[in-house]
Amino acid sequence: MVRLILVIILLQLVSVTSAQKKYAPCWESLLQYEIPQWYKDAKFGIFIHWGPTTVPANGAEWYGFHMWNEGEVDALGNPAKEPSSAYKYHVENFGKPEDYGYTKFIPEFKAENFNAKEWIDLFVEAGAKYVVPVGEHCDGFAMYNSKITRWNAVNMGPKTDIVGELFSEARKQGLKVGTSSHYAYGWHWWTYKDKFETTDPELEDFYWKAHDRWEPATKEWVENWYNRTMDMMESYQPDLLWFDLGFCEPAYEEARKKILANYYNQGLKNNQEVVLNYKNIKWKPVPDGAAVLDLESGKLDRIRSEVWQTDMSLGGWRWGYCEPYEMRSPNKYLQDLIDIVSKNGVLLLNVAPNKHGVIPNDQQAILREMGSWLKTNGEGIYQTVPFTVFGQGPSNAEMRLHANIHEKGFTPNDFRYTQKGQNIYAFWLEQDERKVVELDALGAEDRIINDPIAKVSLLGCNEEIKWIQQNNELVIEVPKTFKSKNPLCFKIELKEIPSDIFGL
Repeated sequence: MVRLILVIILLQLVSVTSAQKKYAPCWESLLQYEIPQWYKDAKFGIFIHWGPTTVPANGAEWYGFHMWNEGEVDALGNPAKEPSSAYKYHVENFGKPEDYGYTKFIPEFKAENFNAKEWIDLFVEAGAKYVVPVGEHCDGFAMYNSKITRWNAVNMGPKTDIVGELFSEARKQGLKVGTSSHYAYGWHWWTYKDKFETTDPELEDFYWKAHDRWEPATKEWVENWYNRTMDMMESYQPDLLWFDLGFCEPAYEEARKKILANYYNQGLKNNQEVVLNYKNIKWKPVPDGAAVLDLESGKLDRIRSEVWQTDMSLGGWRWGYCEPYEMRSPNKYLQDLIDIVSKNGVLLLNVAPNKHGVIPNDQQAILREMGSWLKTNGEGIYQTVPFTVFGQGPSNAEMRLHANIHEKGFTPNDFRYTQKGQNIYAFWLEQDERKVVELDALGAEDRIINDPIAKVSLLGCNEEIKWIQQNNELVIEVPKTFKSKNPLCFKIELKEIPSDIFGL
């Protein structure tokens, strides 16, 4: 009898605990969320912008927004002097938009060379720990097997479940998987005129009902967005859900809370630790702590106590593939990664396959060089936490949207720090000809480390590193024969002082 009572009590406790864990669609409940350790440790993921806009390959993923603009107004509704560049390109290459609408691109988006294994092999080689293919961009073309819309990659275009294949292969190779939804902003995407196919009743399930571009989304549209998001979430059970700026808007407030609660509860049910990314462009849609903040092409100028993320593209302002697709050298992306990680952030770096399903060789080369560097220096990146200060030097991020595109880069006087256990990692972001480097956060007097330094080494270098800890700085001699176009990582090992030395 006593045993039976104990069993009943235990079952009740389990029931109470489960009830406490379940999330309700209100901020008080959602603020109980905790960012999973896998995400804090990952530091680096791959974003994949891909869809029908790779057919015209002009103006990147915003082509569908701009192609109709004959010149009356610009993208924000202000008077314009001439047609948009996308409109001019469209007329020259495909004809007027009233004769060749956006849906004509979908049959041409064949992705005939898409190979999920080749892509995931590349991302693993790059050192990524999670991968996030676009689920549906603003144009509403679903890159997965949607139960809600016929306009999906299984029915049309590639006639393949792109998200499903990537998820399957990524999970085989030990990567976490996520998918993105940009579809909320689709409410603002199209230009409606009687002569355009955007007002064709037979295509209403793609373009939606004609409306003023900048009026708030209707309840009917938000419900449509919610149903599609739930379909994608429940069908693919991603480890991460990423939302673009439309998700921020006040019209989505109640649906937004329901999505968060449903997603977190799905994670609990599946014993799956999940992450939801949101942006705070113009509005603050989620209280700090209820999900993970994502900064679009931007970085922080300080350490943030809560983990955050930057989504950044190899192509700068270009996310989807277009021509030209201008990129920087690999060391610039590595510098950004280090800077982000030093401030408690995570980098989601975007790649852009072409319409054939091929990631171009120049993009692959950047990822491979990053991966080679991470094989040597990754212990200072993965599973680290910020040091007491993020670094030293004249360069720091500007706190504004898309600031990364305007930054001038780092100098040889810029250093960044991370920490793991008794080890501090100091990254020299841009090497020059100097013979020594000085780390002013690691001096002997008034130091911000608790234990004395035992050893200094340079990752990837077999030479013994000479160093001296002076009152106001740690001075490290740079090996004469070790030159690198990519950042250097000095490992500073601390000598742990036994607690009983103080009689504790």
